[in-house]
Amino acid sequence: MALRSLSVWTLGVEMTARASFIKAVMLILVLVLSNSSGWAQKKGSSLKNVELCNGSDRVSPEARIDGCTAFIDAGEGAVNGFVVAYNNRGNAYSAKADYERAIKDFVEATRLDPNYAKAFNNLGVAYLRTGAREVAIGAFDEALKLNPNYGAAFANRAAAHLQGNAYDRAARDYDEAIRLDPKLEVVRSGRCWTRAVLGALQAALEDCDIALRSGANNAATYDSRALINLKMGQFSAAMDDYNSALRFAPKLASALYGRGIAKFKLGDTDGGRSDISAARKIDAGIDQAFDRYGVPVKGLVNRDGTVLQVLTSP
Repeated sequence: MALRSLSVWTLGVEMTARASFIKAVMLILVLVLSNSSGWAQKKGSSLKNVELCNGSDRVSPEARIDGCTAFIDAGEGAVNGFVVAYNNRGNAYSAKADYERAIKDFVEATRLDPNYAKAFNNLGVAYLRTGAREVAIGAFDEALKLNPNYGAAFANRAAAHLQGNAYDRAARDYDEAIRLDPKLEVVRSGRCWTRAVLGALQAALEDCDIALRSGANNAATYDSRALINLKMGQFSAAMDDYNSALRFAPKLASALYGRGIAKFKLGDTDGGRSDISAARKIDAGIDQAFDRYGVPVKGLVNRDGTVLQVLTSP
């Protein structure tokens, strides 16, 4: 049985604005399978270890770790087999949010094979999840040097740029990811958010609509489309989308804050005050975040709950 190399990627994060909630609101994992040489045909327990390390039959991360570890410890096979085993075990550790061990395995995979683009991509994902954004970007850069047509690495580097509020760079990387794989609806959702922040509202709306039609029904996509409607002055539509986002993620600060603004604009002062107060308790930097998103708010609701000034016109 041949080893199947697993590559993992995630859509971007906007940590300040969305607190611990990820932009695309959950880390979305996609396993990309590819054939790889280096695993010899084996019988009995050895073959079982290969199957486990491959993640066959949707086995648990723990089982994958055990299978990969057994193969590595046996010390048999070609170097490429160990490269992929370290990569796959790193993915299993990532699935358990054990990023320290995941990073060690991805680093070992890249040491054994400096031309293994997937391991660099996966290393970048693990670093990004620990908040080491610049190091993550370096790993994605290396993956893209090795494979300039690596759509997942473009998407992940866009996520890193998004985390650093580098929206123009994120938009360019999302463009490349979608050019390489137009069917990646989760990337559409990320580009929707980026375009919404940059003010390309109609293009952003098209991305969100495509993502939602493709089945990306999640808090992030609704939150993104709500921001578009808010900036376009479509406050009732914004309310509907924020309500949808909050059904998926009741403590999503950006959705609570945006809904509060929409409520103010629709005349519901008490409701607006309540939502904005709740958002500020979740994310103390939410006021600054919305200013960064291009939604000019001057005071709106003071920290003591008094209304100072309603949203100015975008």
